Amino acid sequence: MDLALLVLRLVVGLLFAAHGAQKLFGAFGGGGLEGTTGMFDNIGLRPGWVHARAAGTAEFGGGLLLALGLFTPFAAAALIAVMTAAVVTVHGKNGIWNTNQGYEFNLVLATVAFALAGIGSGTWSLDNAFNFDLNGVIWALGALALGVLGGLGSVISGRTSPGHEPHPAR
Repeated sequence: MDLALLVLRLVVGLLFAAHGAQKLFGAFGGGGLEGTTGMFDNIGLRPGWVHARAAGTAEFGGGLLLALGLFTPFAAAALIAVMTAAVVTVHGKNGIWNTNQGYEFNLVLATVAFALAGIGSGTWSLDNAFNFDLNGVIWALGALALGVLGGLGSVISGRTSPGHEPHPAR
């Protein structure tokens, strides 16, 4: 069981972190902050420069924490928030299936994060090494609620912010 949880955390967490690195640093062929800012402005998350940094940091930091098995429910909440915002702004209108650019993959990733918050990160984790007892039904439901509210709050704030000001450096 511990090996399975470690592999799950490493694969999902490091891929989230890499996706965040695409947004923040332009790594792995990503657009970096400039490209991500433009994309977020285009999908109505304004100011894009704020949302690009928030989403990139949530994915990068949340992914690393998930991979390390450290503060797992907080990492899960951050990742669920990003997936919620992605579904609402980009994928939801396309239906469920990923073949139609739907939200299937986002739902799977959010579900993995939720499950890890409930099950825990396993014996081979920093949560366990530091004796943090951060798992169970309450932690999982808290991560889900905080993540969904955070993602929806981000979308609402991005679509209703006054003036939709561009980045001050532009």
